[in-house]
Amino acid sequence: MRTMTRLDITVHRTGELDASLRGAWHRAMDESPEYANPFLAPEFAIGVGRHRGGARVAVLREGGEPVGFLPFERNALGVGRAIGLGLSDCQALVHRPGVTWDSDELLRACGLSIFEFDHLVEEQKPFGRHVTGTFASPVVDLKPGDGDYPAWLRGAYPGLAKTTLKKERRLARDVGEVRFVYDERDPRALRTLMGWKSAQYRRTGRMDRFARPWIVDLTNHLFHVREEHFTGVLSVLYAGDRPVAAHFGPTSSTVFAAWFTAYDPDLRYYSPGLIMHLRLAEAAARHGVRLMDMGRGEKEYKDWLKTRELRVGEGFASRRHPVAAAHRLWRRPVRGLRNTVLAHPALRDPADRLLRTVGTLRSSSRTDSERTQSPTAER
Repeated sequence: MRTMTRLDITVHRTGELDASLRGAWHRAMDESPEYANPFLAPEFAIGVGRHRGGARVAVLREGGEPVGFLPFERNALGVGRAIGLGLSDCQALVHRPGVTWDSDELLRACGLSIFEFDHLVEEQKPFGRHVTGTFASPVVDLKPGDGDYPAWLRGAYPGLAKTTLKKERRLARDVGEVRFVYDERDPRALRTLMGWKSAQYRRTGRMDRFARPWIVDLTNHLFHVREEHFTGVLSVLYAGDRPVAAHFGPTSSTVFAAWFTAYDPDLRYYSPGLIMHLRLAEAAARHGVRLMDMGRGEKEYKDWLKTRELRVGEGFASRRHPVAAAHRLWRRPVRGLRNTVLAHPALRDPADRLLRTVGTLRSSSRTDSERTQSPTAER
């Protein structure tokens, strides 16, 4: 086993990752299935780094050879967080088999007093003592099907097949012929998806991620990335020429990460979101994907589709430092309250209803404001 005493740690801006370092990072992903998730690829870190000035990568070297990579974000006070925290559904120090490290030495080399994470790969033992909770992350083990989509659906999900196929037929009859495009390259479809998702966030009282220009720009950038370890895949379900549901997420050669899914709310009675996920799973399997990672979070459709669960960790790796203590005192109660609410249906359901009420009031207020604008203001 490799020892920590032989490791040298340097820190780089994401834009400084040359082809050699990216290649070494890719090899580390290939050598351990735990790191095959596209959110752990250098392409994701580089994409975030285009829009986040504090994005960095720690490179661990053994005998001059790069053997580990930790992407992170750092502010001026030395507070660190996993790269893309709040967007990424998988976080880790990606390393070659047998490499280990000391978390205090790593943080010191990175100039961090504290490092926050919320989707940490379970394998990350050196961070283990800093994990404050572990959570289920549902996944779907995919197998290429024989025959057409209906045959695959009946074999993979016999309990859902009858209802889903019936709704698809009704959608085709009422709106137009149903077709699915796994890798849609029309950027207009991506804009449609972001519009649907933005409206959904507002309607349900959640923070509208697409109200943040940098997230819109990041999504547009990742849409154009076409690499073996990270490809931005936009999938669209159509009825005739009308898009009714869409999903955008990254895929590696073997893992598909579910990310942004939304649908036309006017067609919600056809369950377009569920149809979308089932079509997506079947198509991803045909494209060589072996695992669909649906990410941490309680959703009914995840319980329907999952074949098993991974465990991801949440917590704060920290050194003895006043900034670390202050950050932990501020963030831990917020995370603890959120996790308590999400873990108990008796609390989660009323909270969800409250958020929806807030979303309705917000939308109503926005509509009233738009109605009172002057013609000059509208232009």
